[in-house]
Amino acid sequence: MKKYWPTLRDYLLIILSSLIQAVSLRIFFIPANLASGGVSGISQLINHFTGWPIGLMVLIGNIPLFLLGWRFLGGAKFAMRTAVAIVTYSLLTDLLLKIPYFVEYSQVLINDLRGDIFLSALYGAIISGIGYGMVYRARGTSGGSDILARILNRWRGIPMTQSYLIVDTAVILSAGFVFGWKQALYAMITLYVSGLVSETVLEGGGTVRTAMIMTARPDEVSNRVIEELARGVTYLEGKGGYTGNSRPVLYCVVSRAEVATLKAIVHESDPEAFMVIGVAHEALGEGFKPLKGR
Repeated sequence: MKKYWPTLRDYLLIILSSLIQAVSLRIFFIPANLASGGVSGISQLINHFTGWPIGLMVLIGNIPLFLLGWRFLGGAKFAMRTAVAIVTYSLLTDLLLKIPYFVEYSQVLINDLRGDIFLSALYGAIISGIGYGMVYRARGTSGGSDILARILNRWRGIPMTQSYLIVDTAVILSAGFVFGWKQALYAMITLYVSGLVSETVLEGGGTVRTAMIMTARPDEVSNRVIEELARGVTYLEGKGGYTGNSRPVLYCVVSRAEVATLKAIVHESDPEAFMVIGVAHEALGEGFKPLKGR
């Protein structure tokens, strides 16, 4: 069982993420006429003119993108996970309307939010972003623009947030002609916020700080960091570009709350030191979160 549990867990996560995205679409996006971008947004436009089921349109529209993802994003492993995500999301989008309990209580929420497009956009962005992040953690995609966004991210190094904006802009602009430009603007904001949320779910919200320290007293600074902050310090070999002199460079990772203490340590040990503080999304290993496969 232990051998198959990681794979089973991934598929359960994909199914749960599909349910979350379908609920977000039905409760927040569709009633507010917010085109959610990608294939789902196109399906909303088709449904507006024809009445054809949105879930069915999502399934049909994902077929060519699915083949593209097979080619560029991992072959069979990608195909199985993404196929499960696409099929479950498409089915749930339409099947939710067949569940009386969901219809009854979702209608209460829809009525509460009626006329408040801002809250619909905000709630929809947060909930759908959680769903996107979960399916990414399961090493799959939700299909549609997710596939194109991941291809841009992998082959061009474009962040996921920007990738979403690039591939979904055309859909949102088209929706502006149908639903109105106010809805189009909120849909754009929704895409950006959902991208941020998905990145947080995928990479974790525990932002940490990295520090590069150039000092004439490396041992003193290093000892104080180890003793007072209980953080490790790594010596890197550096060479001054102007002087040509070799000097050690200290590298350490601390939490946001420890930055002020680190600055004080460096200043007290060597007022002439030079320090650069950067931001890292996540730190894994001793002193931080355990290093795991995901």
